[in-house]
Amino acid sequence: MKTKISGVELRRIAMPLVAPFRTSFGVESSRDVLVVRVVTPDGEGWAECAAMSEPRYCSEYVDGAQDVLRRFLIPALSGSGLDADALGRAVEPFTGHRMAKSALQTAVLDAQLRASGESFGSFLGAARDRVPCGVSVGIMDTVGELLDAVEGYVAEGYVRIKLKIEPGWDVAPVRAVRERFGDDLLLQVDANAAYSLADAGQLAKLDDFGLLMIEQPLANDDLVQHARLAGRLRTPLCLDESIESAAHAAAAIELGACSVINVKPARVGGYLEARRVHDVARAHGVPVWCGGMLETGIGRAANVALAALPGFTLPGDTSGSSRYFATDVTEPFVLREGHLDVPTGPGLGVEPLPDVLAEVTTSREWIAL
Repeated sequence: MKTKISGVELRRIAMPLVAPFRTSFGVESSRDVLVVRVVTPDGEGWAECAAMSEPRYCSEYVDGAQDVLRRFLIPALSGSGLDADALGRAVEPFTGHRMAKSALQTAVLDAQLRASGESFGSFLGAARDRVPCGVSVGIMDTVGELLDAVEGYVAEGYVRIKLKIEPGWDVAPVRAVRERFGDDLLLQVDANAAYSLADAGQLAKLDDFGLLMIEQPLANDDLVQHARLAGRLRTPLCLDESIESAAHAAAAIELGACSVINVKPARVGGYLEARRVHDVARAHGVPVWCGGMLETGIGRAANVALAALPGFTLPGDTSGSSRYFATDVTEPFVLREGHLDVPTGPGLGVEPLPDVLAEVTTSREWIAL
């Protein structure tokens, strides 16, 4: 007999960032986070929606995610019960809205695993009890400011540095970081689709710096151009926004559009699909790593568990809580020797701190089933 879900709470929380985070999409100084709580007669499950306030990273945005959850996705729970796989099938007829789907499915999976006493890591197939961590460094006003920021993260123990780039902010900052910190620093760049194939010559200048990869240089819907660009560069190409499913991953690999994949669970519709992306990439010998969306401890817990799967052979953006927030909504994730521990408790293995959660909450909506 399926466990009945009593209802779902949609809670909005305001999370100021410790410092503004600038990419080619714009500047983030705080996060308006949609937190999803699934309630059953015997327990509950938590998740957060990765959608940003504005539809810049992708077409989703937090107000729209709450609307589609309320009107379409949550009502689908009435037929699926506490079963993350069944929920995935139930919401499949609704096109897109992968971040909203991911949030709901993750909350259901958290409740499901808490009920069975199994951790996220164990369920997904984690092969390690801790994961190496990188950090993403936004676009700065000056190269000097960038070098100071990187120096701080290196001192904290991060094992990989990722620099955001855009036209006009690429070769010079990368050269400066290489010159300051040497060739042993694991270094990569992320363009967030800010370039076109006409910029291939400029991007090729980055080949001189021994980068791990160039992430998502071109438009998210253009695998063919990425394949052409890959043939003109020595640096491996990584895809982020282009990969929205395991099928997309398979197509990109077949076309030669990438040799590395950034797996963001929210972008592909949840952790079950993220595991399928991992499996496809691993079968083709393509390394993957876990990207980040400025998550609180709720989302970070699940990401760290995913990053412990065997195909995640590169450090991800699973930074410590203090990278983004002065106070997290869970007990903070603390970097130790460049790694984060994989939670071992049931479900996500973390609990929101009631007092902190109450303090940052801006609205609550209860949807009974």
